[in-house]
Amino acid sequence: MKRLMAGVSAMGLLGVSALAVGIPPTMDQESFNTTLHEISNWGRWGDDDELGTLNTITPSVRAQAAALVKEGTTISLALPLNKIADPINQKPFEHEVFIFGGDESFDMDPEEIPQAAGDVFKIDYHGFGHSHMDALPHFAYGGKMYNGFPFEMNAEDGFSKLGVENIAKVGVFTRGVLVDMPRFLGIDFLEPGSAITTSDLEAWEKASGVRVRAGDALLVRTGRWRKVAKDGQWNFIQEAAGMHASVARWLKERDVAVIGCDGVSDVMPSGVTGRFNPLHELVLIGLGMPIFDNLDLDLLAEKASATGRATFLFVAAPLRVRGATGSPLNPLAVF
Repeated sequence: MKRLMAGVSAMGLLGVSALAVGIPPTMDQESFNTTLHEISNWGRWGDDDELGTLNTITPSVRAQAAALVKEGTTISLALPLNKIADPINQKPFEHEVFIFGGDESFDMDPEEIPQAAGDVFKIDYHGFGHSHMDALPHFAYGGKMYNGFPFEMNAEDGFSKLGVENIAKVGVFTRGVLVDMPRFLGIDFLEPGSAITTSDLEAWEKASGVRVRAGDALLVRTGRWRKVAKDGQWNFIQEAAGMHASVARWLKERDVAVIGCDGVSDVMPSGVTGRFNPLHELVLIGLGMPIFDNLDLDLLAEKASATGRATFLFVAAPLRVRGATGSPLNPLAVF
């Protein structure tokens, strides 16, 4: 596993060009348990709270985020829904288009039926191939989800607590912050397995002059899709650039609302004993923080570079599905 250490120079978008390779912090099971306990937001917004860190997006935060819109340019952060199976997209999006008729004729005279068409969608979105939101029931630990709710579901409506419908009711409308780590380091992409630590994020802050603050949507670009374009797909499950689990403490300190990445936020291998996606567990269960996985941040990175702006209005809304563990969606950055 690799660790990013930024060395300041006159090169690179934000003045950084050096990439040193080292061993990131390791975390054993006991340290993981301690971290999960110490960062916990359980009860912070009440014993019945189902929004978690979205509570940090106050009306004032929304108003300040809206004021970031200067030119009205919008950028989609979602990948096209992929219908083709490959080693990464093992659950392709299924799309059927049909022309109304038959069962949809509503007993009308065939001569009077309007010409119209419709669609049937089927998607199993969790994983590494589709842009989506992980809502709070997606992970549990010791039989408990965020705020101590039991990891229990019913056959009809999924999870009675923490379902994505709670997020859908309010949406995510806040300041987005893009940490474009490859551009910061003066490289095309991070090598798979590279671990981003708190020190790296704070080095980016120092160079950019942007401080991550309460209510922010923190989006971290690793350059995943640039590497895919250059070298093709690789075994992403075995090696992926991302943030180390220890970053969870920093996310708590800064009161970040949501995180997102062109990967899955977690570095893989994780460096944490017995845990595959420990950052997912720490933020979803401990903090009550939703996660955006598999975003396309390349056009956003180009816009941020061209305008010299790392902050923008971030807007996202999942499907309003009662009891769901997340949702596919199309987040937008607005400049």
